[in-house]
Amino acid sequence: MRSVEKRPKFLNLFQIHMPVGAVASIVHRMTGALLFLVLPGAVFLLELSVRSPEGFEQAQAILRSPLARLAGVMLAWALLHHLLAGIRFLLLDFAIGVSRERARMSAWLVNLGSPVLLLVILGLML
Repeated sequence: MRSVEKRPKFLNLFQIHMPVGAVASIVHRMTGALLFLVLPGAVFLLELSVRSPEGFEQAQAILRSPLARLAGVMLAWALLHHLLAGIRFLLLDFAIGVSRERARMSAWLVNLGSPVLLLVILGLML
């Protein structure tokens, strides 16, 4: 009877403290799924752009819209995060950086490095 009394009555997932490595892993999975789900739209735009000169103009008009530009920035961040986290996980698979301190440091580098790289790339484009 005592173990039943110690069970949590309400579990708020937003109050659970996740380690930085877990955040990097979860976001890696989410960005991978997002990049996969965007593929049909990218293929559609590519097909539209090569169909005819009018199709190319339509694709350009779609990509120039503010919503598409915002989506492009978000997808660029997702791609950078997924790439950096993938490299981190490959290194961990080869037993490089598996100590607690190095694993935390690499997770922080991934989580903070992707937005910094995005800002650098956007700064170069302007």
